[in-house]
Amino acid sequence: MNKLFFFLLLAATTLFGSHVEEYRWKSDETYLKFLQRLGLPNKPLYYKLDKEDQRLMEDIRGGVHYQLLVDDKNGTIEQALIPLNDELQIHIYKSNGAYELETLPIISSSKEEAFTLTIEYSPYYDIIKKTGSKKLATVFMQSYKHSLNFKNDIRKGDRLAMIYEQKYRLSKPFSMPVLKASVIELGKKKHFIYLNDDGRYYDEKGKQVEGFLLGRPIPGARITSRFTRKRWHPVLHRYRAHLGVDFGARRGTPIRAAGSGRIVFAGYTRGYGNVIKIRHKDGYMTLYAHQKKFRRGMRRGKYVKKGQVIGYVGSTGLSTGPHLHFGLYKNGRPINPLRVVQVTVKQLRGKKLRAFKKLKSNYDKSLLLHLQNATAYEKHPKFYRACYCYDRSKKGNDAVCSN
Repeated sequence: MNKLFFFLLLAATTLFGSHVEEYRWKSDETYLKFLQRLGLPNKPLYYKLDKEDQRLMEDIRGGVHYQLLVDDKNGTIEQALIPLNDELQIHIYKSNGAYELETLPIISSSKEEAFTLTIEYSPYYDIIKKTGSKKLATVFMQSYKHSLNFKNDIRKGDRLAMIYEQKYRLSKPFSMPVLKASVIELGKKKHFIYLNDDGRYYDEKGKQVEGFLLGRPIPGARITSRFTRKRWHPVLHRYRAHLGVDFGARRGTPIRAAGSGRIVFAGYTRGYGNVIKIRHKDGYMTLYAHQKKFRRGMRRGKYVKKGQVIGYVGSTGLSTGPHLHFGLYKNGRPINPLRVVQVTVKQLRGKKLRAFKKLKSNYDKSLLLHLQNATAYEKHPKFYRACYCYDRSKKGNDAVCSN
């Protein structure tokens, strides 16, 4: 069956004696356990892969949706699609009766969406009730964490509006939504946050609102391999991904925690060898792989401070030489550590502040319109539709969009 045709199959419910089944990846299931559970051969689908591809399997996220094409007659797996990150996915398929594996770009689309609501219980609960998205509620709460006290500042009847970007894969929401701008109205005062072009959040005065500061795990170490989500390999002629940064260093060099947090995993995996994962505030997690050994006392549940030695450089797992593979994740999604590693809380100035104000002005018009439309909808719910496409462009000739 043509591999390109497979993507068309996923859009249909049944086709030529096969059907598509969709599942969510279990957080405690490894890739090898997945193959064993479905009766798929692990030799061609894992052990014959090169080290870089084997390492990718460590990054399959719990909760991600994957699809199986199942034969109706005997229940065997014909094909499978498993997302690795926002841009790449594993494609398992049969060729001449044998299973093979490749990595392919994810076909997805992005859509900017917006909504507003009046708070009844709490922003977190009300956003979930309105949208059904725990992810969106989490993103909102974390974005305001350093500027508002949700317990004391917010009251029933306060309003909020959000503009966010959501990716869709196979017509379903995919990956974490990206909050672009939002406003929450407390009494008569409005509190804004905006995602700037540098990938960080700022308030209406251009002051950064995120408080997570990250340091380098090996100060002064050279970078031997950089972060990339999707790269076409000129020699192998296929897509590869390296979801972290490799720092070259001598065996035994101390590794320091890039930020304060709690260890959620300290142990051995086949791909990463001796690896420590640290959960930080605001949804961040850092990963330190291929360690020679851990520092005494480093175990799950232990709280470590930024700069504290947690282990030592080695070459355990799938590694060609002593180095540290350093990964950074935000809400389970891998991001480039080099874009965040030197972040400091700052105030925008000069050209950067002028560019931010222009971006802010565009978002303000949309956010305030949504708040105005929410008020109109509450007064005339039968006329003003919930989509909030109230058009005030023509005086005396207001209209509402149709779904």
